[in-house]
Amino acid sequence: MILSLAFINGFQKVVSEKVFSFWGHIRVQHFEPVKVSIAEESPIRKNDTIEAEIASQSNVAYVQTFATKSAIINANASIEGVLFKGVDKGYHFDELDQFLMEGRWINFTDSGYAPEIVISSYSANRLNLKTNDDVLIYFIQPGEEKPRTRKLKITGIYKTGIDVYDRTFALGDLRLIQRLNNWGDDEIGGYEVRLKDYTQMAANSDEIYDKLPVGWNCRTMKEIYPEIFDWLNLQDTNKYILLTVMIIVALINLITCLIILVLERIRMIGVLKALGAKNITIQTIFIHHTLIITITGIILGTLLALGLLYLQQETGFIKLQEEAYYLSEAAVKIVWWQILLIISCTFAVCLVILTIPSLLVRRIQPVKAIQFR
Repeated sequence: MILSLAFINGFQKVVSEKVFSFWGHIRVQHFEPVKVSIAEESPIRKNDTIEAEIASQSNVAYVQTFATKSAIINANASIEGVLFKGVDKGYHFDELDQFLMEGRWINFTDSGYAPEIVISSYSANRLNLKTNDDVLIYFIQPGEEKPRTRKLKITGIYKTGIDVYDRTFALGDLRLIQRLNNWGDDEIGGYEVRLKDYTQMAANSDEIYDKLPVGWNCRTMKEIYPEIFDWLNLQDTNKYILLTVMIIVALINLITCLIILVLERIRMIGVLKALGAKNITIQTIFIHHTLIITITGIILGTLLALGLLYLQQETGFIKLQEEAYYLSEAAVKIVWWQILLIISCTFAVCLVILTIPSLLVRRIQPVKAIQFR
C-alpha cells in the first residue's frame, strides 16, 4: 500500500508539473470561445494595472506574456508544422530547464527580435536537425497568398515527454510575432499566470476573471487540456481499487495465519485448560504472540517499502514507456501522513482481526484437545 500510494502520487505530481511548467496554471487572453487551444490568439493590449492586480494576489507567483503563430519549418528537404510560441526576456525559462536536452534558451537583444528558436526533440529528429543549425521558418499570414519567411538559428532542443507539447510547439521571440502580425509593441497574445499552490487554480481563475476588462477571458490548464487531467484523475480510481484488493487479500492472509497459529497449539490449549487456565488467559497469550508478529511485520514492511522508494528516487531503476505515460521512469512522492495513516489503520485492523481466531480457544474442549494430533 505504501509503494502504491507513493508511485501514484509521484506520477500525478510529475505529470501535472510538466503541464504547468510549459504553460503556467491560468491563461488570460481575448475571449474567443470557438477557437481551439492551439489556435493563434487575437491580440490584447498590455495593461500594467491589470497585470499588477493579478500579480498582487497572494497565491500568484508571477505573470508573463506570450503569443503564438502557426509556422512551417523547412530543413533537409523536409517540412514540419509547429506552433511558434513567442516569449519576452522576462520569461521564466528556469521552469523549463529540466526539459532542455541540448544547447541553451534564447538570448534576447535590446533592439529588434532575436533570430533564434528552440525546437523539440521530436521536430529535431524528424527534420534531422541539431543545435546551431540554421532553418527557414515559413509563417502563415491570413489574407496573403505567400507565407513570410525568416531564417532562424536553433539554439536549443527540449523534450517534455508530453506529445501535445513536443509535437506542436517551438519557442522564439515575441517581438518576431509582433512584427509579422503588424502588432504594436504593447500588443500580445495573452498572459500566463503561475501559481504557488495549483490546488487553488479554479478559485484563483474566478478571482482573476472578475478583474479583467470586457472581452478578456481566463481559463485554467485543466479547462484547456481536460484530457490529460481526466486521465490523471482516473489514477485515483485505480488507486482505490488497488488498495481495496490489497486490504482484502491481507485480511484473509492474516486471519488464515492466526487460525493456523491456534490449530498448531491445540494440545497446548487443552493442557492449559486441564490445569485450570481460563479462556481469557489463553486468549491473551495468543493475542500477545500475534501482536509481536503484527508489529514486526509492519516495521519490516515499512522499512522495505521506504528502502525501495528511496532506491527508485536515487537510481530510477523502474523504467516506463514515455510515449504512453509521459515519464521515462516511475516517479515517487512520499507523503508522510499517508504512510502514518496506513500504519495506524493496519495496526487497528489487525487488533480487530486478532479477536476472531482467538475466539476459537473458547470452543476447544480439554479432553479432545489433548488427544488432537
